[in-house]
Amino acid sequence: MKGQIKSIAVIFATIFSLSLIAQDTGFIYGKVTTEDGDEYEGPIRWGKEEVYWTDMFNASKDENRNLDYLSDRELESLEDRYYSKRYGNGVIRLMNVSWDFDDDDADFVHEFACEFGNLKSIRLRSRSRAEITLRDGKEIDIEGSGYNDVGAKIRVLDKDLGLVALSWSRIDEIEFMKTPSKLEEVYGEPLYGTVESDLGRFTGFIQWDHDERVGTDVLDGDTRDGDVSIPFRKIESIERDGYSSSIVKLKSGRELDLRGSNDVNDDNKGIIVTVEGLGRIDLEWEDFDKVTFKDAPNSGRDYDSFASPEKIKGQVEVDNGDIHRGTIIYDLDEEYAFEVLNGEDNDSKYVIPFRNVKWIEPRSSDRSNVELKNGDQLVLEDSQDVSERNQGVLVRTSNDMVYIPWDRIRRVTIQ
Repeated sequence: MKGQIKSIAVIFATIFSLSLIAQDTGFIYGKVTTEDGDEYEGPIRWGKEEVYWTDMFNASKDENRNLDYLSDRELESLEDRYYSKRYGNGVIRLMNVSWDFDDDDADFVHEFACEFGNLKSIRLRSRSRAEITLRDGKEIDIEGSGYNDVGAKIRVLDKDLGLVALSWSRIDEIEFMKTPSKLEEVYGEPLYGTVESDLGRFTGFIQWDHDERVGTDVLDGDTRDGDVSIPFRKIESIERDGYSSSIVKLKSGRELDLRGSNDVNDDNKGIIVTVEGLGRIDLEWEDFDKVTFKDAPNSGRDYDSFASPEKIKGQVEVDNGDIHRGTIIYDLDEEYAFEVLNGEDNDSKYVIPFRNVKWIEPRSSDRSNVELKNGDQLVLEDSQDVSERNQGVLVRTSNDMVYIPWDRIRRVTIQ
C-alpha cells in the first residue's frame, strides 16, 4: 500500500513538473490599439528582442521632480560639481544623464529602466515620446532619445490573425495583461543554460548578441563550405575560439567551426544572462568562454508576480556617523525596488534590481563594493550609480526629507 501511495505521489509530482514547464506565463502579453481603434491581442515581442516579462524596457525620463527636495544651496553645490565644463551645443550626455546648459535650472534627467512586468500600459504621445503607467498607477513621461525601445516595431501574435508587425507611429496604446497559462502560439522556447566566463558561471535565461531570445531565432556563421543559419533549438553549446570564431556543437553531435558573423566573433554585442537573485549580466566577448544550453524549467516570472511594486527602504550611514532610516531615492532618481543599479566589472555590465541589493559602499572615485541579498559580493565601477558621478541620496524619514551628497556616504543598506 505504501508503495502504491509513493508511486501515485511520484506520478502527481511528474505531472506538476511537466505543467510548470508547459506554462507560457513568462511571455509578454497584451493588447495593442492603433490610432484608428483597431485592436490586436496576444504575445508581444518588442522589436526583434524583448519577449519575456523579465526583459528590460529602457527610455529617458522627461523630468526629475526630485530636485524640488533640494535647497537652493544644495542644488547650487550639485550644479557647481557637474557643470564645470561647457560645450558648444550647451548639452553634455554622460552615462545615463542629460544636462542642458541652455536652461536656467539643471535638468539632471535620468534613464528609466524596468522589467516589462512592472508596466501597466504605454500611451504614445509622438514618435519619440510616450506616457507609461506603472502597476501602482504612477504615470511617467518618457522619451526615446538614445533608446530603441521607444519607436520599435511591435510584433503581436494575434489570436485570430497570427503574426502582426505594427509600426510605432500607428500605435495609440499598449495595455499589458496577464498571460494565459497555455498559449496557442509562441515565438519559440526560451533560451536557457549555463554560461562560463572570466567572471564566473551564470545559469539563467540567455539573450545572445542582444537579439536572439528563443529557439526559433538563428545563429549565423560561415563554414569553409558556405554560410549557415542554425536555429538555436538545435544547438547544444557555443564555445569562443579566440576573437574571430566559435566552435558550435549541435544536439545531433555534429560540430562546426563558424566565423564571419557577429554571432560568432568579437563583433558580438554581448551575451546577456538573466539570473535569479542577481539580475542581468551583459558579458563582453572577451569575458565569455562557453554556453551550454538546456531546457528551461519554465518561461520565467509571470505578470502577477510584479503586481505590488515596493519603494526602496533602508538606511544611509553618513561620514559623521549619523544614520538616516526611511524610504530612499537613490542617485536622486531611483525610488522603486524594481529599478536597477548599474555597474561594470572589466567591460561586462551588471544590471541589478534594487530588490536584490543588500548594501552599497563607495570605495573610491569610480567604484563601489556591493553585496547582494544572496550573499554575492561585487566590485562595480564605471557607472554613475557606483561612482562620484552619483548625484546623492534622498531619505524620507519619519520627520523630514534628508539629502546626502555621494561624497558623504559610507554605506547604503537596503531592507
